[in-house]
Amino acid sequence: MARERRIEYRNAIYHIMARGDRREDIVIDDQDRERFEETLEELVGKTGWTLYAWVLMSNHYHLALKTPEANLVKGMSWFQSTWTQRFNSRHKLWGHLFGGRYKAIPVEDGDSLTRLIHYVHLNPVRARLTSLREGIENYPWSSLIDYMKPKRSRRKWVQVGRGLEHMGLPDTAAGRRRYFEWIEGLVDEKNPEHSGSADPEGQSLNSTLRRGWYFGSEAFRERLVTKLEGLKPVPRQELGRKGYSAEQSRDHGMRDAERVIAVAQKIFGLKATSWKGLPKGDWRKGLVAGLVHSRSLVPNGWVANRLFMGATGAVSRTIRSAQDLATGDRKVRRLLAQLEQMSISSD
Repeated sequence: MARERRIEYRNAIYHIMARGDRREDIVIDDQDRERFEETLEELVGKTGWTLYAWVLMSNHYHLALKTPEANLVKGMSWFQSTWTQRFNSRHKLWGHLFGGRYKAIPVEDGDSLTRLIHYVHLNPVRARLTSLREGIENYPWSSLIDYMKPKRSRRKWVQVGRGLEHMGLPDTAAGRRRYFEWIEGLVDEKNPEHSGSADPEGQSLNSTLRRGWYFGSEAFRERLVTKLEGLKPVPRQELGRKGYSAEQSRDHGMRDAERVIAVAQKIFGLKATSWKGLPKGDWRKGLVAGLVHSRSLVPNGWVANRLFMGATGAVSRTIRSAQDLATGDRKVRRLLAQLEQMSISSD
């Protein structure tokens, strides 16, 4: 099976996360942690990335960063392999250190990035490795400690100033104090594992960042889908082979489906509002639904709702009916061929 597609472009922002193989440790002691930190500094220097936040735990790490150049894969390939070599060399081990590929979720600039920085910094709190009483800023293997220090005293390769700027705060003692008060306010003392993981819309930020394929608005998702294939349709049978995840396949399919519908409206002389007025089993709906079905993994429920076809089970029947009609009717067959061609070349 093909690997999930990485979306690379200039000035992209990502949440990066990787775990140890079988969730085993990727660092064992403080010497490892110091060497990991040195390797991370090398990574930033080699790639020119803007690192907003990072945290190292015993068996995984999180990064929040921007890539001024489209070099995510090249940089992460160096980082993962280099740390594996250094760890194995020191401990006289061999083989994989990380459990599969790293997670790389594109993140929208603005509020989404701000919440990501909070999320990264509060990871030790969620793991109950520190608390408000102990001082959350005292966890040493995180960039939160840099956000508490003046410029001359912190790690230069962590872009604290730019991180604060995204939050509308100045890189001054007052600005850093305001940020610390802000992040302390996100700590849930009764349920530390929820700290910094609440989404304003009631969803779990933790689930979104771990299992989703992007973090941001619907408009941001649309831009990412456009970047995935340059708006060029991909046959349904090719989606998995070309490395789409299930979520990417669905979103790409919806975008392609909307393109087919728009072209169909031109060919059939319909308005966008006309679909609702047509009979549920109209042959034109069947032609469109059949083409969408052949190109994407969009569920029949979505097609039924979008084209006002009634029950989900009616979609397949309407497709078969339209295909039978096209087989015996030259005009309908010609319209279908036109729809297939124009919906591909319309890009």
